[in-house]
Amino acid sequence: MTDSDHKALKNQISDLEHELAVKDAELHRYRLDLAKANSSLEKLIGQVGQELKLAQVLQKFLAPTELPHVQGFEFSTKFLAGTRSGGDYFDIFEHEDRLKFGILISSASGYSLSSLLLSVIIKMSSQIEARRGLAVAKVVELIVKEVVPQIDNQDTANIFYGVVDRRTYEIEYCSVGVIDCFLQIYGYEKLQELPPTAQSLCKDFDFQELQGVKVQLNPRDRLVIATEGLRTSQNAAGVMWGKQRLREVISAASKQSVHELRNDILYANQKYSGSEEPRRDQTLIVTEVKDRVIKLAKRE
Repeated sequence: MTDSDHKALKNQISDLEHELAVKDAELHRYRLDLAKANSSLEKLIGQVGQELKLAQVLQKFLAPTELPHVQGFEFSTKFLAGTRSGGDYFDIFEHEDRLKFGILISSASGYSLSSLLLSVIIKMSSQIEARRGLAVAKVVELIVKEVVPQIDNQDTANIFYGVVDRRTYEIEYCSVGVIDCFLQIYGYEKLQELPPTAQSLCKDFDFQELQGVKVQLNPRDRLVIATEGLRTSQNAAGVMWGKQRLREVISAASKQSVHELRNDILYANQKYSGSEEPRRDQTLIVTEVKDRVIKLAKRE
């Protein structure tokens, strides 16, 4: 090999060493940038996690711990906070007319929309009481008109509001969106679904869909109301539990107490998903008509 060949080879090696040093420096910078990005991401995840935990605590705090004693009815309820998303709220309350009580349950695609929905519900509650005898569809309309203009992007919300009149033992309800509601008529295996009367709340919600529906209740009939967190829970293969499995559990427990039925539903759902902590908020209300004996005040 000639001197010129040696010199050319040395130059090539020198060039390669220089390129390698440049690449090493770039790789070092990339690693530093990646470390900073990971640190920022960890902080963000931590903040989101803390906010989610706070939202879960708030949701649990808002869930009623003591239900009213309504003669002739028995209730069993459960709220489970989601680990990934949530936005459920429910309440069972007597009206100023003590022979009526309301059942309100709502869910939203996230905590921010749930907070908006809840604030509107609280705001409207005094107006609802002030307007005695207001139809359920009108009550829902008041809530919807406040919420819809403030819904962003693809967010959605669902509401079920029903009022039971113990004079007639009828429930009048208005259901917006994905709230599963079934009537288990005593002595019959087949469930009667109380279907939604309107689509979920969204930016282009159609107010004309709002309407009330009346359903007759009789002794030992049951109402089962559940938010979509139950039906959308998934097994290891990513298959949802679905409405049909909820129906099957209710049908199979026709002779159970309301508390046993509630527990059966939750146990079946947890067994299917393989987790006691749902990814999305779950709310379940089971109520049973015990009797139709009402003592009215005697007229003078």
